[in-house]
Amino acid sequence: MKDDFYPELTEQGKREAQDLMNKFEVNLKESAKNIIEEMTTDFYCDVLNEIESDHWTNYRTKILNAICDYGNDENKSHDFDRIRKAIYRKHKEEIVKDLNQDLLKEIEDLKEERSKFWA
Repeated sequence: MKDDFYPELTEQGKREAQDLMNKFEVNLKESAKNIIEEMTTDFYCDVLNEIESDHWTNYRTKILNAICDYGNDENKSHDFDRIRKAIYRKHKEEIVKDLNQDLLKEIEDLKEERSKFWA
């Protein structure tokens, strides 16, 4: 019994079917190549910039933590001590002024909080 769903092709039909499959394969490879190139371009142009930014953000955070957190033994390296001292020497007056203003603001905030409970 012959298979009615898949009839036997003539030699001409086999060649035409093979030609169609070959064209499909070439078209598929070309389309896949274009898609891969587009995805790769998007990755390098869009995603890699964010990865780089994360790296620099992490690096910046590490430096800020080292400069700001005097009590952390991990941040007691010679380089960070030099950075803190250089900043303090160069900007001592501004730092002291800013610290005084920060303390005054903190006092005012505490007075305000206290007045909420003692009023």
